[in-house]
Amino acid sequence: MSIHARDLATRRCKPCEGGVLPLSADQVHDYLKAVPNWHLSEDGRRIRREWRVLDFLTALDFFQRIAVIAEEQDHHPDLHLVGYRNVLIEIWTHALGGLSENDFILAAQIDTLPVTLKT
Repeated sequence: MSIHARDLATRRCKPCEGGVLPLSADQVHDYLKAVPNWHLSEDGRRIRREWRVLDFLTALDFFQRIAVIAEEQDHHPDLHLVGYRNVLIEIWTHALGGLSENDFILAAQIDTLPVTLKT
């Protein structure tokens, strides 16, 4: 299966109320190829990405723009801000206790957002 970030970024998340299985490890690895800046958590149930942004206001602006996408998709990540510029985002499908295609759609859409990094 060949999955591309641009294709994921144009998709909509599907409502998930549970009752389906999370993606298999093989499926997760295929999807991760489409969002190479995201990494699997140690427990294999989440994907995560980190940024070191310019400053505190840049981080908050980034979070606000992510929130707009999350609301549009009705799929919400965990947003972490530590040390005023270190951003960490974790995504998983809570209803499944693991990963679904929705998580990779959201990650690909977040990746389209520009953000000024600390150099």
